Order: sequence, then structure tokens, then C-alpha cells
Amino acid sequence: MTDTPQSAPERADDALKAELLALAQEAAVRAGTLLRDGRPADLGVAATKTSPIDVVTEMDLASEKLITGYLTEHRPHDGFLGEEGASSDGTSGVRWVIDPVDGTVNYLYGRPDWAVSIAAEYHGERVVGVVAAPVRGETWHAVVGQGAFLDGHRLRCRPSPPLDQALIGTGFGYITERRVAQAAVAQELIPRVRDIRRGGSAAIDLCDVGTGRLDGFYERGLNPWDLAAGELIAREAGALTGGRPGRPADGELTLCASPGVFEALQPLLERLGAWHD
Repeated sequence: MTDTPQSAPERADDALKAELLALAQEAAVRAGTLLRDGRPADLGVAATKTSPIDVVTEMDLASEKLITGYLTEHRPHDGFLGEEGASSDGTSGVRWVIDPVDGTVNYLYGRPDWAVSIAAEYHGERVVGVVAAPVRGETWHAVVGQGAFLDGHRLRCRPSPPLDQALIGTGFGYITERRVAQAAVAQELIPRVRDIRRGGSAAIDLCDVGTGRLDGFYERGLNPWDLAAGELIAREAGALTGGRPGRPADGELTLCASPGVFEALQPLLERLGAWHD
């Protein structure tokens, strides 16, 4: 495969998108197989991050090394942003945004809701997203402007119900003060919606909105690698995504929902203070 020269235009053409998608899919499959089949029976914590319960395992590190190594072999001038430390600017205009295990605590406990998340950006525009959940036997992908798919089947988000009939996913951070604030928001939200789900992988939750398994999802404190691929997949399936009113999804707040639910939920989350601790 050829690399993209520095003088390339700042919009990805279909050939480049196809190349990036194929590489992301293969890297996700390889990493997912490693994680699923190579998980040690005595898997333990290799390090902690923001708190003692925000963990990294040896398999997170092995997965990121596999992904970055594979992509570098095929496109040596691309940049990287990875959860476990991969960071380089590159010179091709392409940057890979990688979460080698999204849902590490689920993975540590042997639960099935974890995923490999790989997105490709071209001159700052997210153009490809792949989320592979090997234990669930599912792989989502999207290419900007070309739709979203689950195992080859085109996706559309669920038609919007009234907010009080909407099933909403969320997540909680690992810092005590943030968790307390997030619990207070959830307590106010629960009487206003059908129910709340907490899966433990933002990438899967975002894809589940696109698949119609959730009507919406919100979380404070996500990092770029948590949402990059899943947000693109949900948007290409017809969902709306954003953060606080008038802002994109970011670390303050990420919101993803079918259009009618988004329009009802965003101002409510703003009033409830879901964007601050």
C-alpha cells in the first residue's frame, strides 16, 4: 500500500478512505483476536491512571503495540494518538486514534462488553471508524459520507420516541468527585426516561445508538480515543452527536442520540449540569 504524500489535498478521496478502512479493520481483527484468545487466566493490573480503579492491563499495552506496529508497517508516515501512550504527528495528514481496549475493567473481569476502537483522521477530519467487540462477535464500521455498518448490514438508529420512553446509556468516571456528580445527574434523569443502562464501554454504547439498541448515550470525561470511532459510526447511522449546546462532543460532555431524543436530552443535561463535576 502506498503512503499519502505531504502535498496531498486536504480532503480524503474514496481510494484513501478504502485503504484506511481496510487497514483499520484488519488491525482491529488482529488485536481483538489477541485479546480474546491470549487473555491470561491470571490477568492482573499493570498500572493505574487517574485513580486506583482506572486500570491498564498488560493486554492493553500489547494490543496498542500490535495495532501501531501493523499500521506503521503499511503507512510509516502516519501519526498516532493512543490511550496507552502512542503519540506522533506524522507527515502524511493521516492520524490514527486508537483505544486498544475500550472497557478495560470489563475485560479484566472477563465480561464481554469491551472493544477495540480505531479511527482514522485526515487533516483533522474523521473519515473512518472501526469498533470490534470480539466476545460479542460484532464489528461495526463507518466511512464518512458512506454510511455505517454492523457485520456488513447497513445501520439506522431507532426512530425517536418521546424522552420519557427513551432508553439512555451513560458511563461514570473513575475519580470519586466526578462519580458523585454523575450519580446526581443520573438520579435526576431516571424519572424522566424509560431507563438507564451502564455498559462500561463508550465505544460500544455509541455503536449501540447507531444500531438501535439505545435511544441515546451521554457521558462526561471521555477522551478522543474513547469516542472517535463510535461517534462516527453513530452519526453515519443517522444519530446526532455533540456536547454542550452549540459545541462538539468533547471531554466536558459527549451526547449521541436519535434526532428527537437528542433535541430533548441536550438542554436537559445542560440544566442538570452533566458537563461539570
